[in-house]
Amino acid sequence: MTSPDPTLLTRLSRIEGQVRGIARMLKDERYCIDILNQVQAVKAALRKVETRILKSHADTCVASTMKSGSSKEQRVKFDELVELFQRHSR
Repeated sequence: MTSPDPTLLTRLSRIEGQVRGIARMLKDERYCIDILNQVQAVKAALRKVETRILKSHADTCVASTMKSGSSKEQRVKFDELVELFQRHSR
């Protein structure tokens, strides 16, 4: 990633606040379903951030490597992506 996307930083700050809110809910012994709903919201928000970072990586890092003509560098980027997808499919 070239430079941090300010919208991603804003999203991450919001997620950080949500996580702190979940901790408060636990301390306050709030209803389990309410806590689980908030956990699901955080997971969904993180998935959106992950998708945006992955897209940015493909648009910048991977694309420039593919244009470079270096088959070794291309293989490295391809293997990184395969490993990433394997980890997330478990």
